[in-house]
Amino acid sequence: MRETTVHAGAWWLWALALGTAATRTTNPLLLGLLLAVSGYVVVTCRPRTPSVRSYTAFLKLALAVLVIRLVFAVVLGSPIPGTHVLVSLPEVPLPDWAQGIRLGGRVTAEAVVFALYDGLKLATLLVCVGAANALAAPTRLLKSLPGALYETGVAVVVALTFAPHLIADARRLRAARRLRGRPDRGVRGLLQVGLPVLEGALERSVALAAAMDARGYGRTAEVAPAVRRTTAVLTLGGLLGVCAGTYGLLTAEGGTYGLPVLLAGLAAALGGLWLGGRRSPRTRYRPDAWNPRSCAVAGSGAVVAALLVLAAARDPEALHPGVVPLVAPALPLWPAAAVLLGLLPALAAPARPAPVRPSPARPARKEPS
Repeated sequence: MRETTVHAGAWWLWALALGTAATRTTNPLLLGLLLAVSGYVVVTCRPRTPSVRSYTAFLKLALAVLVIRLVFAVVLGSPIPGTHVLVSLPEVPLPDWAQGIRLGGRVTAEAVVFALYDGLKLATLLVCVGAANALAAPTRLLKSLPGALYETGVAVVVALTFAPHLIADARRLRAARRLRGRPDRGVRGLLQVGLPVLEGALERSVALAAAMDARGYGRTAEVAPAVRRTTAVLTLGGLLGVCAGTYGLLTAEGGTYGLPVLLAGLAAALGGLWLGGRRSPRTRYRPDAWNPRSCAVAGSGAVVAALLVLAAARDPEALHPGVVPLVAPALPLWPAAAVLLGLLPALAAPARPAPVRPSPARPARKEPS
């Protein structure tokens, strides 16, 4: 069964690639198609773990972001000009130092549609990240990190799990207070619940530190000084090369040197991480392995992102429908077909049905004589 499990990194690459594709368009039809693809894959491939519940939380967060973006466009105005006035709100006069900002005034259809497109793009990106959390918990990525980043990965995972533990403790204590007939709301209830929650968090931190120390966490192997200096030079130089190459790809002037510098920086950074991993010898218990299913999942997301980037460069009007003047968005055919390639994980790695446990046989009852 372990050989057929999709690698956690493959799910995250697939989801981040869909999020990258969402950043290349403001077409609501394509963004809705990306939302439908990610949702269908989550429903089809979701594991039987508690992390799958995070997808609903990200959906609510995405909806809240969309609503906040629309409210800001209505209340604070928008730089988008428009002629179709929907409503005129009372405008609040502001001092001279707040020029460029207005409260109230005319609300045009063009400004609302522009805010809707912009907010929907960010909401789609958040939903894609939620799909990655639901399909592969971040803690699973810890086993796949290079040895040089192991301690950093542990710190990040511990930080990510701190808030959920606090919320669980607060719910448990509030339920206990309600059962005892004590108030659990208001300032008094918050103060009486907050202290036990913080005390439990401190005890959990001390227990975690003792467990990590007992398992040898933080102990490093002896390496030569030359290896340490080479590791530092390769890692820092590689990261600088990645930044310079990325900047070159994003600017028109650096298009010739951007890709070679980016590839050289990635190679140097990977070499530095490999050398740095020699300082932290450790073993992995049942590590996740890359298999054909993992490659298919990650590859499908990469293809979607690459095709959407190509479509945005060749036909920007189709991926960015205009709002001045207002036009109805049209669904471009081959970018939509490219987005549908993101459904490949639903075919390559569907979730297995839960095993059916046979019910215990009931003893036959004896008929009374």
